[in-house]
Amino acid sequence: MKKAFALVILALIIVFGGIFGFKAFVNKKISEVMAHMPKPVVAVSATTARTELWHPHLQAITSLTAVQGVEITPQIAGDVTAIHFHSGQYVHAGTVLVEIDDSNQLAQLASDEAQLRLARINLRRTRALIATKAASQSQLDSAVALYQSDAAALKDIHATLNKLAIRAPFSGYLGIRQVNIGQYLTPGNQIVDLQSWNPLYANFTLPQSELHDIRVGMPVQVGTNAYPGQVFNGTVTALGASVNPTTRQIEAQAIIANPENRLRPGLFGELTVVRDTEEKVLTVPVSALSYNTFGNYVYVIKKETRDGKTVEVAHQQVIQTGKERNGQVSIVSGLKAGERVVTAGQVKLVDGSLVKISDEKDT
Repeated sequence: MKKAFALVILALIIVFGGIFGFKAFVNKKISEVMAHMPKPVVAVSATTARTELWHPHLQAITSLTAVQGVEITPQIAGDVTAIHFHSGQYVHAGTVLVEIDDSNQLAQLASDEAQLRLARINLRRTRALIATKAASQSQLDSAVALYQSDAAALKDIHATLNKLAIRAPFSGYLGIRQVNIGQYLTPGNQIVDLQSWNPLYANFTLPQSELHDIRVGMPVQVGTNAYPGQVFNGTVTALGASVNPTTRQIEAQAIIANPENRLRPGLFGELTVVRDTEEKVLTVPVSALSYNTFGNYVYVIKKETRDGKTVEVAHQQVIQTGKERNGQVSIVSGLKAGERVVTAGQVKLVDGSLVKISDEKDT
């Protein structure tokens, strides 16, 4: 029994050994054939890394706000009796927007005016009497005090009436109307928002490491996806008095010209502070970059001799990148000016691939 089992095991070893041996033999022959086959040449696009002069930029995310902007609200409660504006309308400073019921105040105004007239008459009479010594000084003092009190009451009712006629505090564009005729309003109820669109403030923050690179008066440029490809110019007008101890950021503000009223308060965009210096940077197109777990790299094209022929070979080269601008990226290390890099076709490449340049541009 044991002898039969051993024979079976031996037979299996011979069979499987033959199978694996045959596969190894086939793979070896295939490898030998592949080694002697010409390597494929990959068509790629390329460009040359070169040195450029860049104005150093400071970039930040910004939010636009109105230099003058306010939510119009009543100061005194009452029913809306008249509305004198339309949503989206441009109004001048002082324009009456909404009237609130002032019937009680008008009645009080008539009463206060009558009281003031009487107080004025009594004051004149008392002054005439005191000239003939028919009235005392205390009577004159009382008449003066009463006149001044009635005059103050009249000013107070005029102030109340002015508050019931709600006016635009400055010229600008109105938003969407939030009230209707007959609606009862209380202080704080929103009537409409009023915004001045030209100019606008651009508020942004910068890390403390860039504090020495920014100052009041520097030019800025703002871009927003509301107007792709367009730039709006402005100037830095203020820097924060301190650095935020939590974020280590400093607040800054710029004023942006908006003569065509295209921008709106609340827009989100990218702001660039343009410094007045230049620096040399080595650049390549952003399209030349590839990424893996070890970082950024490019394929550098080099000429080599293989089998007596001069060929162009793409080699992976790890680089350290800097800032991006207009489709170009600055190279901090890992590349030299004049080296050619692949800009299209990298997906077909591995380190050491033969390449044929089908399109080469001088950036």
